[in-house]
Amino acid sequence: MIVPRAIGLLREVMAVLTESAPTGVHVSEIREHLRGADGVVDVHDVHVWQLTRGAPVFSAHVVVEEAALTDGRAARILASLQTCLADHFDVEHSTFQLEPAGHVEHDAQHA
Repeated sequence: MIVPRAIGLLREVMAVLTESAPTGVHVSEIREHLRGADGVVDVHDVHVWQLTRGAPVFSAHVVVEEAALTDGRAARILASLQTCLADHFDVEHSTFQLEPAGHVEHDAQHA
């Protein structure tokens, strides 16, 4: 009775230590959902992992419309993305790096 539970616990510990995506989390589904947000052009460098059981952590680079960074919409876009993750995917902690559309080409040149 103890051995099967210990094996399950060891699997969870390994998932946390290797910062693996939590079971049942589909990164591509989250990415596509975020791409549909108003002002979002693309989402890349997506990472999902868990530090403790039941507490997934999310980070991503979000390419937004150039105007969104200058007309004050960036804060609304950020809040919308964080709310989306919390409501639809049960991710309470998320970090986004907002980038202007031209920044993706900048990353490619310096890779």
